Amino acid sequence: MDEIPIGRRVAYWRNRRKMSQQVFADRLGKSKSWVDKVERGVRRLDKFSVVYEIAEVLQLDVQILLGKDPARRGEHPNGVDQVEVEEIRAALERYDQISAFFSAPPEPPPLMDLRKAVSHAWLSYQHAKYGTLARTLPRLLREAQAADAAYGDGPHARQAADLLGQVCQVSAAVLRKVGEHDLSWLAADRSITASQRAGDHLLAGLATMRVSMALVSLGRARPGLDICINIANRIVPGTGENDSSPERLSVYGQLVLQGALAAARLGDSAMVRDLLSEAEDAARGLDGDANYYWTSFGPTNVQIYRAAAAVELGEGSSAVEVHERLELEGFNALPPERRAQHLLDQARARSMIGEIDMAGENLLESERLAPAEIRCRPLAHEVLSDVLRRTRGTPSAPIVQLATRLNVSI
Repeated sequence: MDEIPIGRRVAYWRNRRKMSQQVFADRLGKSKSWVDKVERGVRRLDKFSVVYEIAEVLQLDVQILLGKDPARRGEHPNGVDQVEVEEIRAALERYDQISAFFSAPPEPPPLMDLRKAVSHAWLSYQHAKYGTLARTLPRLLREAQAADAAYGDGPHARQAADLLGQVCQVSAAVLRKVGEHDLSWLAADRSITASQRAGDHLLAGLATMRVSMALVSLGRARPGLDICINIANRIVPGTGENDSSPERLSVYGQLVLQGALAAARLGDSAMVRDLLSEAEDAARGLDGDANYYWTSFGPTNVQIYRAAAAVELGEGSSAVEVHERLELEGFNALPPERRAQHLLDQARARSMIGEIDMAGENLLESERLAPAEIRCRPLAHEVLSDVLRRTRGTPSAPIVQLATRLNVSI
């Protein structure tokens, strides 16, 4: 990849940013002819200061401009383009808030437009459009960072910080899905900082939940549990000055549910039981299933987490029993991401108890509902590999086709 001329990289990223040569030249303070010569390789870029300016205008990490092959050489191992993952990483590594002290920040988009884009990102996540999000998140992160830096001292500072906190949370959620757990942790941590500046303690609480999810995925279940319990105790509804609004109930309940999964990973069944009971109490305070703060929290989601915790505890039969008791109407009302995740957990549970054919059916059903939930997640690949290994005789044609789509060896 080092053999690709830097001029071609400049042209590639300029086109990805949808800039004409003239606009790009104006932002650099150069002529259009200069840009054209650089991109064609007629003029060499032999000054790092100029390369750095180009990277700034393109809102790109300079190392990607210098050393990454812009040509798409295939997908990320888990179904998302690796270029997009590196762009998300580069966007998260920016410090526009600090840079704003020394120079004018980039022109931010109107907050109303940014708010619409953030809402669309959440909807895309809940519909498991991980590939689409991976392509849009780098730009959305840069725009949210620019807004946070530009409005940092003005009357809209809290709104801008809140939107940045949300974008970082969506990023954390997507990155965890595709197995980028360290990067997910970074995004969630950035969300906490932005949410605190916004003065939104509930959004900060949800960011804490994202931190816990990343920690658990990294094998750090104990701190993942501790942080959930700590923050849940601070926002528990109906105590002191705390209210019992549906928003608070939802965030509190979701923190407790994530704590239950962390406890299950530790094998602490008593703690799991207590935390699930707390979550059920919180869910009873809502008028059925809801989606405050994009949590999907409610009675049905509690049962889905109950099944997931049973799987983590190695209790496959209990997880299947929970599924069989689910109310179909409530389950079908949940976002596709939640339902597909549950079906993946059911595939794990069926595999545990030796119902291999049913495990395969669960995988296929999950893919039909939300293809990216199966194609992008390392966990789904592992479950499919287990199903193939334990299948007696020749796997069914649909399972073979699924393995081909996921590039899993048969």
